[in-house]
Amino acid sequence: MEPGPRSAASVGLFVNPMSGRDVRRLAARASTTTLEIKRDQVARAAVGAVAGGARRIVVVRDPFRIATSAVEHLSLGAEITVLDGGRELCAADSQRAARALREAGCDVVIAFGGDGTQRAVARAWPDVPLVPLSTGTNNVFPVSVEATAAGAAAGLVASGAVPLAAVSQAQKCVHVAVEGGARDLALVDAVLLVDDAVGNYMPFDATRIRTVLLARAEPTAVGPSALGGLVLPCGAQDDFGVALRCGPASGGGRPLLAPLSPGLFRTVHVEAVRRVALGEDVRVEGPGVLAFDGDRERALAPGQGAVLTLRRDGPRVIDVALALRASADAAAFFDRGHWHDPHDRAGGFDCC
Repeated sequence: MEPGPRSAASVGLFVNPMSGRDVRRLAARASTTTLEIKRDQVARAAVGAVAGGARRIVVVRDPFRIATSAVEHLSLGAEITVLDGGRELCAADSQRAARALREAGCDVVIAFGGDGTQRAVARAWPDVPLVPLSTGTNNVFPVSVEATAAGAAAGLVASGAVPLAAVSQAQKCVHVAVEGGARDLALVDAVLLVDDAVGNYMPFDATRIRTVLLARAEPTAVGPSALGGLVLPCGAQDDFGVALRCGPASGGGRPLLAPLSPGLFRTVHVEAVRRVALGEDVRVEGPGVLAFDGDRERALAPGQGAVLTLRRDGPRVIDVALALRASADAAAFFDRGHWHDPHDRAGGFDCC
């Protein structure tokens, strides 16, 4: 799908209202991200984007009106466009939102959600210029950074004050080809589980993990990424991935204590671990369930195979710190006046 017509310096804002609210947080020890917190983050990101040079803010309407309520009373001196979103409260809404933002001609998208949300966005817009902000349960791919700064970085790139190519990199993805089925992808981890079910939202049972392919094996992560991170670390910048073969306790694998969910450590028995090169195929076979970025998505019948391949062709994630450092070289914030809220009768209230 080709991008829509460009409107000058447009930043799209999308928030998944369900991120950080599923049963996995209750089954572990994670806190819940409230709708109010998300709304305030969207407002700060919008203010930051306009300060960075965006002249148009595009938001996607969600059933809880998080994004629309965040911007409806802001006087930013920028055009505000509202797009219709989905009502299913599932990943399909995130994909529709990404397509709508692309068709609206957004230069940069700020997506609020966890690994699953960012994966849904990438499925609809594979090379999206993206600032992924963490509000989910699994948060390896998105970043935890102040929304004001994230918005400013997006605005700098959207306006051309800072070139996208200088402050972003295409991310690694695990591409999945299931025999007799549709293709799919994961941004962080693809996992083969046995004796599990599609749609199960509980934390992974350590005894059911069989094969793990990681685009990122982060020592500070929780979830499957930590399995590799505690054995063979691999970051977003590294041009390789990590594969692990695991088995039951009786299989002779080496026990590895790892955080499979926030505040929840379990022992996984690791039989083998190795580097995987970009473009290298890793084959798995059913019966089992394939989970992508924490979500159980596809069942494999007995003998049915799938090929997992790591490639660097994913979203172009903007490095917020690098973009703001580049703004210093470009003197992007010099000779700029702040704007005032014209509805402030008392005067003196600075909207930004």
